[in-house]
Amino acid sequence: MSWVCDKCKEKLVKSKVNVTYLGGHFEVELLKCPKCNNVFIGEDLALGKMLEVEKGLEDK
Repeated sequence: MSWVCDKCKEKLVKSKVNVTYLGGHFEVELLKCPKCNNVFIGEDLALGKMLEVEKGLEDK
């Protein structure tokens, strides 16, 4: 399945992007629009890995 940018109608491509989350800076590979640079964060990442990181930081 290919994801398409709703704004530009361009096919999203995998690209390394810099993400800032809860004060941490990470470089991760995500789907990104080659035209407008909007990044797609899927449900599995938003509700999975990011939630795990958030809970881990709250416990500290």
